[in-house]
Amino acid sequence: MIRAYVYRNIDENDGKLMVVENSIEEFKSVIATQFKLPLESITLFSPNGCEINDIRVIRDNEKVYLNHEKVEDGTSCDIDKESLGKLSISETCEIHGKKGVSDWIMLNVGGIDSMIPYLNQLIWEAKSSSGNNQALTRMDVVRSIIMTHINSELRFQGVNLAGADLNRLDLRNINFKYACLSRCNLSGANLSHCCLERADLSHANLEGAQLLGVKALCANMEGANLRGSNMEDPAGSRAVMEGVNLKGANLEGSNMAGVNLRVATLKNANLQNCDLRTAVLAGADLECCDLSGSDLHEANLRGANLKDAAFELMLTPLHMSQTIR
Repeated sequence: MIRAYVYRNIDENDGKLMVVENSIEEFKSVIATQFKLPLESITLFSPNGCEINDIRVIRDNEKVYLNHEKVEDGTSCDIDKESLGKLSISETCEIHGKKGVSDWIMLNVGGIDSMIPYLNQLIWEAKSSSGNNQALTRMDVVRSIIMTHINSELRFQGVNLAGADLNRLDLRNINFKYACLSRCNLSGANLSHCCLERADLSHANLEGAQLLGVKALCANMEGANLRGSNMEDPAGSRAVMEGVNLKGANLEGSNMAGVNLRVATLKNANLQNCDLRTAVLAGADLECCDLSGSDLHEANLRGANLKDAAFELMLTPLHMSQTIR
């Protein structure tokens, strides 16, 4: 049996300890009865503000809120229903001393027609704030992974995950195309076979990350930390990072054998002691790039910009044929 603390709002001044029913519909029905609210107005929220649409995400003794807005003033007025029904929506809001009146008060006092202006206002506010694109958290990502079937594709295309802590998570085969992962902590994470095409990973921490067979065409990894990351797949699939922006990135000690970095930007990047055997660096910008101690055996450097690049302590000889256009 799973129990939940159900509160009317996040102030937690009106709550009940309830048993979580077999389905979300049954649970909402019991809540509507206990709190004397219309069933259609019941919406459940987690402590972090996410809407709950499945009882499987509710843990034992977890808090559930019917309204995630904080009520700044708990005082109430002494106006009766008849007088209150004669007031407009805006006047009613002022009487209660808060930004908005709960939907169930308006529905029971003024009828469904009285809610139309209020609903139109909510729609306008939602449209005006849609550009904020609030970033998802680690818990949001974990819940999505748990709720997705093993054979289903998980898509985070265009999602904002800026600054999220996703270290050591198994994120294999996820579609992150156009996603914002700027300044994310992805250290030790498994991103094998992910689609990172045109994703923003600027200044992200990918130290020790698994990037086997990753597709990062034209991704932005400027200033990212990929120290000790692994891109070599024993199965033979190669990481595709054509046109990627790795300006100023740290890839020291990374295993990048066979990686495709054609026309990539690696200006001022740190590639010391990297395994770049058979890597494709044709047309890449390696200006001021530090390749000291790296293995460039059979790497393709045709047409690459090697101005002021450091090639000290190379593990294998660098043949001129590798750099000729």
